[in-house]
Amino acid sequence: MIYADNASTTIISEKAFEKMLPFLQEQFGNASSQYSLGVKAKRAIEQARQQVADAIGAQPSEVIFTSGGSEGNSWVLQGILSRYNEQPIHIITSSIEHPSVLSACRVLEERGVSVTYLPVDSDGLVSVFDLKSALRTDTKLVSIMLANNEIGTIQPITEIGELLRERGILFHTDAVQAMGHIPVDANHMNVDFLTASAHKFNGPKGTGFLYIKSGLGITPIVFGGEQELGRRAGTENVAGIVALGYALEESICVMGSEVEKKKLIAKMTVDELRASIPDIRINGEGADRLPGLLSIAFPKASGEAMMHLLDMKGICVSTGSACYSGKDVPSHVLVSLGLTEQQVKSTIRVSYGRNNTEEDVHTIVSVISDSYRKIIACK
Repeated sequence: MIYADNASTTIISEKAFEKMLPFLQEQFGNASSQYSLGVKAKRAIEQARQQVADAIGAQPSEVIFTSGGSEGNSWVLQGILSRYNEQPIHIITSSIEHPSVLSACRVLEERGVSVTYLPVDSDGLVSVFDLKSALRTDTKLVSIMLANNEIGTIQPITEIGELLRERGILFHTDAVQAMGHIPVDANHMNVDFLTASAHKFNGPKGTGFLYIKSGLGITPIVFGGEQELGRRAGTENVAGIVALGYALEESICVMGSEVEKKKLIAKMTVDELRASIPDIRINGEGADRLPGLLSIAFPKASGEAMMHLLDMKGICVSTGSACYSGKDVPSHVLVSLGLTEQQVKSTIRVSYGRNNTEEDVHTIVSVISDSYRKIIACK
């Protein structure tokens, strides 16, 4: 099998897996317990909190562990409603955000919150000018993702953060797809909230974190005990948190070499594909994008059919976000780029990870080319 859908999820690294195992068996204590078994679990959580803080240029007290990106995104958006209770609230986001952000915004609209959905250009970039023009006196929060999960486009987060910091407007970025793959510094980007999920950077599923800038109050959405610095109740997933810390630390250590490798094999893929199928379109090609993530539209072909043909040959790719997998709805991201209906339906996403090689590229391109010819021959 060749796995080339790392934007969907990644395999847990051997180091992270090794580090989490003791906390599933002999060191299984509850971190809230006062005896030695619980104290060891608590220390392990705090070590992971320090690892995350070091990775994003934050203080440990600014890091809260969650179940993943969707929880963190929902928490920030719902928290704004509580923070500005009885006040007019306006939120700005983009048309290509993750469903967890867009769905939360629609729920907030039902509760009287005003939301502006910024358009993007043909490469998936938000215009800072458009954002500035959309600001209002009642704008309380802007939420723009750091890098898109379908096309990989990296947004001008630092520039946006500077603009909002000058105006005293809170800023949230969904960094789930970017974390561990490109440098992420919360202070440099001027963000107040940042969400991430471990399974995107070779950690375990079901574990993530939310960065909350020091001094900001945000109402919990899970109530009960005093876990996670009193901000998120519930017995901690110690094993998952430990693995997250080591997975992120490892990702930071190998980032430089991994970026170069993934850029190389992505370029090889595009060059070899264009030699075989000249009319392919790389969605977001004109923008700065995550290394190793390719959204490719094929003329007159079904992306879903190509995905299944590749699967039959042992190659895993996707047609877009796993969050919409199996639903007969067009990608809101690709629609926002201005693609035609045919281009949207003809797109597949190839996303390389730590374990992919140049040999994988040759195999993937060969199978894609053969699959494409079969589909075209049937028309």
